[in-house]
Amino acid sequence: MSEQDVRQLFDRWELVWHEAQHGLVADCVAPIYIRHDESGTRRVTPADYALEIAAAQRDRPKTRFVVYDHAIGADRAWFRFTLRWSDAASGETCTRAGLQVYRIEDGKLAETWLTLLGLGSSWPDTVAQEHWTSRRPAATGEVDS
Repeated sequence: MSEQDVRQLFDRWELVWHEAQHGLVADCVAPIYIRHDESGTRRVTPADYALEIAAAQRDRPKTRFVVYDHAIGADRAWFRFTLRWSDAASGETCTRAGLQVYRIEDGKLAETWLTLLGLGSSWPDTVAQEHWTSRRPAATGEVDS
């Protein structure tokens, strides 16, 4: 894959998370998606993962990944972000800072490693990227290329 193809993959993946376009999961995720996270290592199908994402979004309304930095290559990508959502009971904003690395195979997300800091954590950055694959605005207000 070209770097541009990978950017387009993550543009679709952002729509899954930010616009609840769960129908795109099968287009983004390999037939078996290996996830390494706080729960351990597990393998999920696109259909199973789409259900998990929908459930997570119901449990954590207004889920947003606020991306501050990233790198994209032909078969790898990483993102440094703050996960932000509203507590379903109180409406209070909750956060966790995180870093996620992805392995891409045959144009789809094949494996990921996710680490999150504790509840209430966030990165000290004051300016985020507009989209996951864009760059942070420069001090002049322009966007880096």
